[in-house]
Amino acid sequence: MKALLLTSDVETPESLLCELVRRIRPKNPENIAYASERIAALSVTLETYPALRGRVREAFSQLFATRRAGSLYMNLGILPSTGFFSETWRRISHRLLPEVQNPEEFLGDMLQSLFDHETDEIWVRGVDNELWIGLLRALHFDETNAPDAFNLSPDAPPEALPGGVSTLLHSLWRLSYQITAMGFDAELLRLDTNLARTDSPFLAQNLETRAFVECCQQHWHEDAAATDDEKQLLVLFDQCKEAIERIHRRSVHAGTSLQLTYKLQCLRDHISRAEQLATIAGELQREKSRQTAYPAIIALFKNLVFASCRKNDLRTFWRQNLEITARRVTEYAGKAGEHYITETRREYWGMARAAMGAGALIAIIALLKLMLHRFNLAPLNEMLAYGLNYGLGFAMIYMLGFTIATKQPAMTANALAASIGEARGKARDLENLISLIARTTRSQLIAILGNVSMAIPVAVLVSLLQLPWRDQHAISIQEADILLAGHHPFLSGSLFFAAIAGVCLFLSGLVAGYFDNLATYNRVPQRIKQLAWANRAFGATRVARFADYVEAHLGAIASNFLFGVMLALVWSAGMLLGLPLDIRHVAFSSAYLGYALAGYDFAPPWITFAWAVVGVAGIGLINLGVSFSLTLFVALRARGVTFSQGNQLMRGLVRRLFLHPRDFFLPPRKSDELVK
Repeated sequence: MKALLLTSDVETPESLLCELVRRIRPKNPENIAYASERIAALSVTLETYPALRGRVREAFSQLFATRRAGSLYMNLGILPSTGFFSETWRRISHRLLPEVQNPEEFLGDMLQSLFDHETDEIWVRGVDNELWIGLLRALHFDETNAPDAFNLSPDAPPEALPGGVSTLLHSLWRLSYQITAMGFDAELLRLDTNLARTDSPFLAQNLETRAFVECCQQHWHEDAAATDDEKQLLVLFDQCKEAIERIHRRSVHAGTSLQLTYKLQCLRDHISRAEQLATIAGELQREKSRQTAYPAIIALFKNLVFASCRKNDLRTFWRQNLEITARRVTEYAGKAGEHYITETRREYWGMARAAMGAGALIAIIALLKLMLHRFNLAPLNEMLAYGLNYGLGFAMIYMLGFTIATKQPAMTANALAASIGEARGKARDLENLISLIARTTRSQLIAILGNVSMAIPVAVLVSLLQLPWRDQHAISIQEADILLAGHHPFLSGSLFFAAIAGVCLFLSGLVAGYFDNLATYNRVPQRIKQLAWANRAFGATRVARFADYVEAHLGAIASNFLFGVMLALVWSAGMLLGLPLDIRHVAFSSAYLGYALAGYDFAPPWITFAWAVVGVAGIGLINLGVSFSLTLFVALRARGVTFSQGNQLMRGLVRRLFLHPRDFFLPPRKSDELVK
């Protein structure tokens, strides 16, 4: 370190600081101990040799005097107001073709050239704050005749401010104006009309920031008693954050969007940066040695390095903005999922009847799909025909009040995730969670039995009804051979195709939550009720009834229809791309078994038929397992739940299964219901 600082080869401040960072940077970014040792060694060297620390101080002084620091404080680590998709595209394009850096003019670009490894943020943030503070102290910015970012040269006029302080205060002022403008955004005012009042914290913080900045400028060289305190400004920033959280809570009922989530995150970023700058400015003004500001300066430094290294990181950006929207979507889906979990005997047998009705209709939809295949339509027309057949069929099943078993996991997993998030390992809530899992299990089992128990006999019955007027069953023996072979668990790709269908089921669950959230956020029911032409044509009562139906069922109808379209798209994509892509759905596969059985005139090759039955059972398990697992994972991540008491939950489930196995398979006894 000493040799580096004394060498004449390092002439410019940029090259000196870049070389220092290179000497400190560990080869393995996780090796925090190495970086800590190098920083400690550099601090000792600077303390020992005044000429060396003077050279480093001079480098900092020149950087703040000759570079624009506004972009460093106001842009780096703060989301721009351009919008979610514009920022996504910017990050993708700059990742592929990096933007031009100008470290000779902008301090923000200079910081990025110093910490030009994407992993630099790991060791910079990993090094203890006290070591970084010790490095600042070793530079002795309080030495006489030592101009730097926060001290003036001896020949400066008495009313002048140091370059670093002037830029910092100016950036704080500009951030305050941006916070005010974003706080009065129309979308935020719609969710919280109180923000439009004259005593809004977003307006009050701007007035207080102006007073604070002007006072710092006027009394920089005077005693601290003559200056405004930043504490009142920080209180107003806290009130702004409380307003953001209030909007957040209201979005649970009023719905949310990516645009709203992005705006709130952008506002948080601005407030957080303004808090940091105000804290630094207050500490610099409060104490002549400036050392009380070092902790806040190091905190800002670490944030800036992290932001510099993650500037074009798409994964962090998406996680930051999609998490809240995903939570709202899964919460809406979870509310729908509560209807798929039975509790009483009446609900249990009602679920069975609804599932049986769905099984009967699925047998008809499966036959229509087989008939469409015989027309040899063009690929696009065939895809549209399959999609409409599946989509309209699923939507009709829902609108008639029937239940498809495989739709349950994508809904019930959200309700389970909400319960897990509330339990957080508490014993009493864990027992409630175990009861919910038991009720969910028996609800899904009876739904599967209901679907299958009707899909097979109805398929057989439909096939027999065609004999008198077609003189043949619904499908030929050749078609029956193809159907049975396609459901063999090992000799075909049926289990893999079942997993693809499980992914589609998972996506359809998100679609349900998305459309329910969209209807609430855009106030679709209220807008329908105020349609003048509809009220004149159908009457206000009917329009209101239709609007209420849309509010309650839009998500589920859209989910069922688009699930059918997704099934057709998977098959079409496989055909167009020449890939082995298809879907297997347990209810349709059961219906196909019934048609194949009738096609063989009830004398199929029994070994082949038995393997097909095993394949259908495997398809059902994979349909349910994949959709439930994916939905539960997303719902837990969206809520930020890390369920640390998983072992305790598993022990409780096993204990309940052995002591009360009936809870997982059969409805409660009448006596148990009377006790409740």
